[in-house]
Amino acid sequence: MNIKSLLLGSAAALAAVSGAQAADAIIAAEPEPMEYVRVCDAFGTGYFYIPGTETCLKIDGYVRFQVDFDDRDDSYAGDNWDAWTRARVNFTSKSDTELGELTGYIGMQINSTDSPRTGDLVTGTNEFVLDEVYLQLGGFKAGTYLNWWDKGINGETDALGSNRLTSIAYIYTGDAFTAGIQLDEISRNTATGEYSVGQHLGLEGIVTASLGAAAFDLLGSYDFDAENGAVRAIVSAGVGPGTLQLAGIWSSGQNIYYDTAEWTIAASYAFKATEKFTLTPGVQYFNGIGLVGGDFTDNDGWRAGLTVDYAITSGMSMKVSAQYNDRDGADDYVDGFVRLQRSF
Repeated sequence: MNIKSLLLGSAAALAAVSGAQAADAIIAAEPEPMEYVRVCDAFGTGYFYIPGTETCLKIDGYVRFQVDFDDRDDSYAGDNWDAWTRARVNFTSKSDTELGELTGYIGMQINSTDSPRTGDLVTGTNEFVLDEVYLQLGGFKAGTYLNWWDKGINGETDALGSNRLTSIAYIYTGDAFTAGIQLDEISRNTATGEYSVGQHLGLEGIVTASLGAAAFDLLGSYDFDAENGAVRAIVSAGVGPGTLQLAGIWSSGQNIYYDTAEWTIAASYAFKATEKFTLTPGVQYFNGIGLVGGDFTDNDGWRAGLTVDYAITSGMSMKVSAQYNDRDGADDYVDGFVRLQRSF
């Protein structure tokens, strides 16, 4: 065999092998890209991107165990205390649009028992209720949610009003100045015998300003059906090792926003004793407390107490509150609660 024959034979063998490999070749499909959950830090902590979208989602809530107490014998159907639990889950979605920040909020909760302090859920039900649900685009907000009257001062002594209404609002937010106007739907309940039946309207307006360590809120509301309204002011400032807050309300008569008294003033001081321990004494005075035939009475009253907050560990807290109540024409009494809460 000469060199030429050897080379020709080798070339033929290589061609045969190459042909066999080409015929038997298997092309593997590329794996689909896997998108892991990404942290979204554009709207604060706790948000993540919903896979495949540019929408950020936050899930939070709490589990609460609470015991209410009251030294009046008829407070809890003959007992002086009531234990109950609550579960709450919140879903907040946010994204940036050409019209501003777009938000959707769903807050669901359930109470384990029908507590006199916590609402009208019936014992044994397992259904979540939509406590709050709203959408917001830029300054425009619409839904059912706790309104501006729900904001109080530090501690648990104050009674400054709270409503959950179906509303439409526009809110302007500046660096140190916020203003908002809101139209509320007011549904009357004739079971109390106090209001007319049907759907009615209310109007709210708020101005909030921050000046250094101090903040100021001025809120006014008018109930068109009742033809009465209320005005509230809250001032908050850092004083010494804590935060001092003052609040005052005047009400023209019976209305959906505030009619506990004709006028009232309240104060609290949140003293942070340690990183985990906060003491908040508070006091509130009521003039013309209570209603008779839609008009305020001549009775006065006051309430004073102490709230203690303790951070047991990260995500777990304890709150104890006790209040002394004194009102003309009624017996004095003490009420309060002990609460354990796991927040997430």
